[in-house]
Amino acid sequence: MKRLLVLWICLLATAAPHASASTQPSTIEGSWEGTLQVGATRLRIVFHLEAVGKGSLSGTMDSPDQGARGIPLSSVGVGSDTLHIEVRVVGGQYAGVLQQGDSVIVGVWSQGGLQLPLTLRRGAAQAVARRPQEPVPPFPYRQEEVSFASKDPDVSLAGTLTLPAANGPVPGVILISGSGPQDRDETVFGHRPFLVLADYLTRRGFAVLRYDDRGVGQSTGSRQEATLTDFVADALGARAFLARRPELDPGRIGFLGHSEGGLVASLATVTLDSVAFVVLLASPGLPGDELLLSQSEALARASGANELSLRRILALNRAVYDAARGGGDSAAVARSVEGIIRSWADSLAPEERAGMGSIDDFIARQRTVITSPWFRSFLNHDPRVVLREIRCPVLAMIGEKDLQVPPSANLPAIRAALTEAGNEHTVVRELPGLNHLFQTARTGLPVEYGSLEETIAPAALQLLGEWLGTVTTSPVR
Repeated sequence: MKRLLVLWICLLATAAPHASASTQPSTIEGSWEGTLQVGATRLRIVFHLEAVGKGSLSGTMDSPDQGARGIPLSSVGVGSDTLHIEVRVVGGQYAGVLQQGDSVIVGVWSQGGLQLPLTLRRGAAQAVARRPQEPVPPFPYRQEEVSFASKDPDVSLAGTLTLPAANGPVPGVILISGSGPQDRDETVFGHRPFLVLADYLTRRGFAVLRYDDRGVGQSTGSRQEATLTDFVADALGARAFLARRPELDPGRIGFLGHSEGGLVASLATVTLDSVAFVVLLASPGLPGDELLLSQSEALARASGANELSLRRILALNRAVYDAARGGGDSAAVARSVEGIIRSWADSLAPEERAGMGSIDDFIARQRTVITSPWFRSFLNHDPRVVLREIRCPVLAMIGEKDLQVPPSANLPAIRAALTEAGNEHTVVRELPGLNHLFQTARTGLPVEYGSLEETIAPAALQLLGEWLGTVTTSPVR
């Protein structure tokens, strides 16, 4: 789950036009860097400001520790000794005062109701994040750039197939990414988890197929109107492609899905008769609305929200989800959601309301997500119904510190559904100390992902590799 309805401090770069307005840009041009303290996590923020005409500034924002760069600034305002920046893409704003001969700006970053001190200093360190697990050539296996058809006739998918050196047909693993537009490496916060997974599994004798999501990279199609059903069609196309490859044993091919990809993997598995296995990495066991409520609560508590704020956040989200799950077209849902959010905003104290920035912009961002076909289908999807139909071996893992798919609520639901199915070939495991990306984590908060050098904990890789080796010793026919 990379889509977070409540944006705490997750800064996700998206395309948007630059805009600017200021009066005295000459003394403030250049790069300014500071550090936010979000709970136990330190998060660097960099603003790049440049003149775009007499008396005007424009620029971008980076969040290096989250792998986000080039986030456009919506407006830049400069007074005699003040700076005000608005970043509508993430619903954030910064207000500061120049000090120490214009070399320091002391101010506050506001986002999602949070207000955090942020002191900026001239210059920006361009430290390159270390990713020691990323494989480098030469590789002891073959890589092939491939393309294949989705079961949706209008979509062609592009990816990378890694093939181990072997004398006979080998087992195969299809990697399915989580929510949001993902490339074949599932690149997130400067990490490439699927690249690391593919390398690890191919070295253990598995062929691995990873592919760009529809509408991403070299894959065709559009994500705009896509739902879980469409992503299942893509996964089925990947399965059909691998089954035709002479290097693979068709009876030993299975799916591995991360986060929402686990929902897709489960749905694809019950559609076919001969899936060898399914791996669910940080995959939900609760219906979509229940999952997002538990996610909101876990993130809010870990971010230090007080009980009053927590109750308000949950009440808002519950009301919005109920509206989105109800009947009616997108326009009707949008009107209902707008009314709910405006009523909620009116109940806030003035300082809390100010921390949200423009209420119209906030509503517009939420409306775009909530009325999308993907979101409405996700809210109404119950993975337990699908899990009760799976008969092949299943490995389900969630990290102890996963705040996006909390294990305390989701693992029991997965375990119960598989038990009801009478499936005796299952392993359901909570991995100590790991977050949603299966990194060894301090807090589990998404703001921490990019600051960690580890991409996937060795313990998670080992469990996965050993389990797959056990369940693929004989083919499914």
